[in-house]
Amino acid sequence: MPTPSRFYPAFLALAIFTITAHAADPLLRLSLDRPEAIYEIGEKAVFTLHSNAPAGSEITWTTSLDGFGSISSGKITPDAGSPATVIGTLDRPGFFLISATVKGAEGKPFIAHAAAAFDPGKIEPSLPVPEDFDGFWAEQKKQLASVPLKPALVPVPMVSNDDAGIEAYDVSVPAASDGSPVTGYFAKPKAAAPKSLPAVLWVHGAGVRGSSLPTALGGARDGFLSMDINAHGLPNGKPDAYYKELSVGTLKSYIHQGKSSRESVYFRGMFVRLQRALDFLTSQPEWDGKILAVIGHSQGGYQALVAGGLDPRVTFIGSGVPAGCDHTGMKADRISGWPKLVAMTASGVPTSDSLEASRYVDAVNFATRCQAEAILSVGFIDLTCPPTSVYAAYNVLRGPKSMLTRPAMGHAAPDDIKAEFRLALLKHAGKPVPSPLPAIVR
Repeated sequence: MPTPSRFYPAFLALAIFTITAHAADPLLRLSLDRPEAIYEIGEKAVFTLHSNAPAGSEITWTTSLDGFGSISSGKITPDAGSPATVIGTLDRPGFFLISATVKGAEGKPFIAHAAAAFDPGKIEPSLPVPEDFDGFWAEQKKQLASVPLKPALVPVPMVSNDDAGIEAYDVSVPAASDGSPVTGYFAKPKAAAPKSLPAVLWVHGAGVRGSSLPTALGGARDGFLSMDINAHGLPNGKPDAYYKELSVGTLKSYIHQGKSSRESVYFRGMFVRLQRALDFLTSQPEWDGKILAVIGHSQGGYQALVAGGLDPRVTFIGSGVPAGCDHTGMKADRISGWPKLVAMTASGVPTSDSLEASRYVDAVNFATRCQAEAILSVGFIDLTCPPTSVYAAYNVLRGPKSMLTRPAMGHAAPDDIKAEFRLALLKHAGKPVPSPLPAIVR
C-alpha cells in the first residue's frame, strides 16, 4: 500500500504540554485554530492537545490521510509549560486526521481525534463511472418492471388521538420473482384529494430490523405520502429475537455477500427494492406528480444518494453521513467508504472482481446522475463513513446542494441535523414550517 506521505507532506512542531485541571473534562481533547476546520491546500492547520491526565502520563499521537496509511507519529509526556501542538498540511485535497491516545484509569486507553479539511470541495471520484453503468441499471429496472406492482396493504390501527386524521398500513410489494419484497409502513392523511400530496421515503442505516411506524406517521403528519422501509424486505412488527437471529445468521455479513459480481452483490437487490418503493409511492392516486423525496442516514444516506441517481422523479434527497461512497478509494491512494466493499489481497492489492463489482453500487457514480435538491451532513472525524468519501459524492451532485459540516462529529445523526433535513424537506415541498419545529421520531 503506498504511503500517503509521498503525496501529503506534514510539517510538525511540538511544544511542552500544559495540564488543564478540570475534573469534568475528558482526559484528552484536541482542538484546531479554526473552528470550521477548513483550510486551503498548503495552509497549516494547528492542532492543540489538551490533557487532563496525571502529570507524567505518556500521550501518543499519529496522523494520517483520513485514516489511510500513516503520515507521522510521536509521543509526549505532559509537563508544566505550553500546550503541545501538531501542525499539519496537505498538498492535495483531503482530510488530515490526528488521533491521540493516553492511558486512563486501570490502564484503559482514552482516544481523541481531530481533523482538518483541505479544499474538500475539490475532492474527485477515485475512478470514472463505468461506461455501461447506465445500461446495467436500465436492465435492472427493466427486470423489475416485469414484476407486477401488486402491493399487499394491511391496515394498522392508530393508538393516538393525534393521528386520528391519518391512515397507516403495513405494506409488502413484490420486487423480484425470486427475491425479497419491499416491506414497510405507509401512512397518509385521510381523505386527501387526488394529486394533492408530495411523497417521502425514509430509508434505514445498517443493521437488521423491521420498518419504523413512528417515522412513517411523522411524515404523514407533515402532509406527505410517507413510507418507511427496512433495508432487507423483512416482515415488520416481529419480536426483537426474530431480527436478532437473522443478524447473527443469514444476514450476519450481508454487506459483503456476493461482492465478487455486480449481479450478486447484496446492495444490487437492496437498490432494486428501493426503486420498487419509489414505484409504489408514485403509483398512489394522491401523489402530486411533483415532489418525491428520500431521506436516510449512514446506509440510509447511501440509499438516498442512489435513489437520486436511479430515479429521475426524485426531487429531494437528505443524505446524512452517507455510506457506500467511493468504494475504490485505494485506487487514488486514499480511504474508501463503508463497508470497505473491495476485497484486498494479503499484499494490499484490490481483487479485480470485487473492485469492478463495487463500481456498479458506488454512491458516487449514482451521484453523478442526481439532479435532485440535496442536503448532506458530514463528520470530519467520522471513522465509519470518512469525510473524504462523502465529499467525493457531494462534489459530483448536479442539482442544488448544501453540506452540513460538523468538524467535531464522528459517525452520528444527531437531532439538530435531522431537524435541518426536515426543515429543508418542508421548504422544498412548499409546506408551512411549524415553530418550534418538533422532531420526527426515528
